[in-house]
Amino acid sequence: MSLKKKLLVTGANGFLGSRLVGCLDQNSIFELTCAVRRAPVKTQGPEVVVKDLDADTHWDDALLGQDVVIHLAARAHVTRDEVHEPLAEYRRVNVEGTLRLARQAAEAGAARFIFISSIGVNGNTNTRPFVKEDASKPVEPYAQSKHEAEQGLWKIGQETEMEIVIIRPPLVYGPNAPGNFGSLVRWAQKGLPLPLGSIHNKRSLVALDNLVDLIITCVDHPGAANETFLVSDGEDLSTTQLLQGVAEAMGKPSRLIPVPVGLLQFGATLLGKKAVAQRLLGSLQVDISHTQKCLSWTPPLTVKQGLQRCFPNQQD
Repeated sequence: MSLKKKLLVTGANGFLGSRLVGCLDQNSIFELTCAVRRAPVKTQGPEVVVKDLDADTHWDDALLGQDVVIHLAARAHVTRDEVHEPLAEYRRVNVEGTLRLARQAAEAGAARFIFISSIGVNGNTNTRPFVKEDASKPVEPYAQSKHEAEQGLWKIGQETEMEIVIIRPPLVYGPNAPGNFGSLVRWAQKGLPLPLGSIHNKRSLVALDNLVDLIITCVDHPGAANETFLVSDGEDLSTTQLLQGVAEAMGKPSRLIPVPVGLLQFGATLLGKKAVAQRLLGSLQVDISHTQKCLSWTPPLTVKQGLQRCFPNQQD
């Protein structure tokens, strides 16, 4: 009889999923099943199942005998051109699909359901670090769908014996990261002067390997049961400091021109880029003291180490 803990990981071939599966697959105490929407999965060894994520998906075969479900799969980037009603599409995948999976996981006897949510559930800007007790104030449709999924998961947890674990990361960075960090890297690679040399905001972010380490900690830590965790590297940077750190990790000079923030905000407003300006100029900090205390957890990597891992070929 196998004593290995059986894990189902959804979104296993994504940016986060492929790294998580690679780390889990090296641990002999886990037996993995990887769920993806499109084959092949970017790893060798674990069993792979191809599943859509919506309210009609049947997960019975994939959930058979699973102890823990780690749910990473989500619809994360929807532009106005792709769908007529973005929020409805987010809800179809991120809410209905998530809750369908969770209900079937509970029925199949899974002991724990780990859900990767978003710090956007708390909001997209703040003047003091978010803590887990803060009221939810999602602004964007993606964050709204994550919030609704969280609410549904807590209800399922109350109705069943399955433990729920919620993790809300801010910006996740790592090798070949998509999204906003990927854009910053492309700017730095071009070596063009940027008017971002005088920004004094504070933003929390999390290295890919730090987030993976927390997820693995939550697989069987007793303190993780029915908790919400905020996560970051434990160091907050301004946009200017982040760009300087990226350039240093790449082995390139940072060409940042000190332009007043008010002028940047004015220009962004004229160009209809207020949302972009908010991400670059505004603050978004998280307090991870609850996560650290509850799990006796410390981020393994500093920001500097995390950035260096983004560009391994640049290191001596």
